Parts: sequence; structure tokens; C-alpha cells
Amino acid sequence: NCVFNAFSAYTAIMLNILTIHAMRKTSSLPKSLKTLLLSLAVSDLGVGLLAQPSYIAVMVKHTYFTNTMINVITPLFASASFFSVVAISVDRFLAVHLHLRYQELVTDKRVVFVVISIWVFSAFLTSIWFWISFDGILLVDLLTQSVCYIITGIIYCRIYFTVRRHSDQIQVQEIQVAHNNQTESAAWQRKSAVNTLYVYLVFLVCCLPDYWTRVARLISPQSSALNGLPFYSLTLFFLNSSLNPVIYCWKMRHIRRTIMDTLRNIFRR
Repeated sequence: NCVFNAFSAYTAIMLNILTIHAMRKTSSLPKSLKTLLLSLAVSDLGVGLLAQPSYIAVMVKHTYFTNTMINVITPLFASASFFSVVAISVDRFLAVHLHLRYQELVTDKRVVFVVISIWVFSAFLTSIWFWISFDGILLVDLLTQSVCYIITGIIYCRIYFTVRRHSDQIQVQEIQVAHNNQTESAAWQRKSAVNTLYVYLVFLVCCLPDYWTRVARLISPQSSALNGLPFYSLTLFFLNSSLNPVIYCWKMRHIRRTIMDTLRNIFRR
């Protein structure tokens, strides 16, 4: 588990640094989506740079210092990643449903405010570790995650049915020459919503085991069967930080091109 986390931390650091550089240089991405994706990439970078080394230290030698480090660092970046995924889903939902009104309502300043709020709220959730019991922290964490899972699940179901309905209308819209620009813009918004759906699905695969492990620990804290399970569920949770950049490169063409150009320049040098 330590060896796997060391490798995963290295890939999370390198891939997210490369992804952040590529996003900053990609001008074709909408600023709102770019800001939210950058927030997710920064939180994933923090997981690889700080959270996973602290986790390895706890597994090597469990002391008060290492335990405090992981209980402070991990919730901060994990919560920021979690809420960034939720914000991305809400942003794509608004882009698909609002169409032309999207740019009026979702401004750059509002998105920046949302990102700052995500990090402030994540820091607040981290700080409660110092003044409430472990069971209280676990209950607050589970309630927050449950609400976010429900919200994102409903949002992506709405996006899925909306995309299916719009895909049936594409041929009719393409006939109307006067609305070609609007049609292309709506098609791009639908495609970006589907691309972010892959981020969400991988997030569920990596994070739900840790969520259900926490639920089991809250229901049966004395169960011996749960002694080693949290170590591996948390490892899978951390793995998500290495997989997100792979999804960006796979599903988002503009980011993929920028990353490939960056890698070519590195190898040439």
C-alpha cells in the first residue's frame, strides 16, 4: 500500500502540473469551466504533494504528529476536490439548460467567488477536527457527501435526458442557417457536459468505497472486519487525483493537444 501510494503520488504531482500548465495555455476553453477545472487540478496536486506523503507516513509510523497531519491535510484537499466536481456538474447543467443566458448569469467573477468559497468551506470542514469528536466529524462528513452525491446524481440525470432530447433536434436545427452559430455553441456545451460526466463517473468509482466504509464505521465502529478496509478505500480515493488528468487528456481535445505539444518540447530539449 505504501509503494502504490508513493507511485500514485508521483503520477498525481507530475500529471496535474502538466494539466495545469496545459489549461492555462488553452484559450478555447470557456473561462468558467477552465477556472473550475483548475481548482480541481490544484486540489488533486495537493493530494499528491501533501496528502499522500502524510498518509504514507501514518502507515510507516503512526504518531500524534503524522495522525494530525493527515487529519488536517487530507480533508482540505479531498473536500476541495469533491466540491469542485459538484461545481463542475452544476456549471455544465446551467450551460446545457440556459444556452444564451448562460454567459449572462455565469460570469467570471461569480465563478471565482464560487471557487474561493469552495476552498474556504473546505478549510472550515477541516478545522472542525480540532473541536468536535471523531464521530461528530464522521457524521458531518457523511451528511455533506450524501447531499452532494444526491445533487450531482440528479444533475447528471437531467443533463443526460436533455442531451438525448437535443440530439434528436440537431438535424432540424442544422437546416436553419441563421441559427448555425447557436447550434454549434449548444452542441459544444452538450459535448463538454458529456466529457465532464466521465470525470464524475471515475470520481464515483474511486470515492464511493471510502464513503461506504465510513458509513459502515459509523454503524458498527467495533467491527474487526473494518480494521484494514479504510487504508485501501482511502488509497482508491487518492488514486482519483492521478486519473483526472488522464480523463482531461482523453476526452478534451484542446487540452490533449496542448499537453502533447508541451511533451514534445520537453523531449526535444
